[in-house]
Amino acid sequence: MPELRHDVLTGRLVLLAADRGARPVTFAASSPDASGAMTPTTRACPFCPGHEHETPPELARIGPGEPGSSGWRVRAFPNLFPIVGGDTPGPGATGAHEVVVLSPDHDATFAELDADQAVEVLTALRDRARAQRRAGHAHTQVLINQGRPAGASIEHPHAQVVALDFVPPAVAVAVDRFASFGTDPVLTDRADALEREQQVVAGGEVSAWCPTGSASPFETRIAAVGGGTRLEDGTDGQVLGVALVLRDVLGALGRALTEPSRNIPYNVVVHNGPAIEDPPYHWWISVVPRIAVVAGFEMGTAVLVNTVEPREAAQRLRAEL
Repeated sequence: MPELRHDVLTGRLVLLAADRGARPVTFAASSPDASGAMTPTTRACPFCPGHEHETPPELARIGPGEPGSSGWRVRAFPNLFPIVGGDTPGPGATGAHEVVVLSPDHDATFAELDADQAVEVLTALRDRARAQRRAGHAHTQVLINQGRPAGASIEHPHAQVVALDFVPPAVAVAVDRFASFGTDPVLTDRADALEREQQVVAGGEVSAWCPTGSASPFETRIAAVGGGTRLEDGTDGQVLGVALVLRDVLGALGRALTEPSRNIPYNVVVHNGPAIEDPPYHWWISVVPRIAVVAGFEMGTAVLVNTVEPREAAQRLRAEL
């Protein structure tokens, strides 16, 4: 039975329509390219060790070696094709856009990192966001697009740090919601999920849950219970806890969908407060597997449709941890 739900954290409306998950599909599966053209897996990768000269000059690294050399474990440099910033940005498009390569291993997604590597990656992302705040930018967006359907153009797993010189509308709306809510909506959303048995990880310091207003199958939120306004504010302890929970959730997602985690396209989005002020806000991370399509109904109504009950999704993820 379809049910209209309201997402307490974002304000969006979602139609939970689990029966639609059983719709027949009559399209044939896509066939592989037989043209012989080079694919991303057969091209030389500019993010792999030994190809450091193919990227813009290095900004930071974790691991030994001089800038521009091999030996790194995590490496940051400007995006060669930036959304903002670059050599000649137009009005309103100033800022900075960085790439953070997760590992020298071309095939290792965040889910496949060991504990130390996962913590190093999130620490590097926090530190690069701190650098952008010190540079005076208004807002920093941190994200991972894993897989082509999630927006990645380079196969080698990497994250992005985008610093804007304006506060984007979605962030401004979120800040207003926090100010008018009266309590912390992240913790309210978490408490609601726990009551409905939608928790994935119910830790004392860091939790993961499938929100009642999940807009897509297996959407998961992760937050440090005492988190501040921004990822940049995160302590080493919070970064450690969030990194390990994020890694474990992504691994469980692949197992729950009976796919290697590297084959599941997903977006990891850090929901950050503005860098130029300190409004009431609580940063959190959303994991959105790209296993559903936003179609005409969603585009026309701005009401999203989810075909998997969040309680079922959480149960399946918990079973794989």
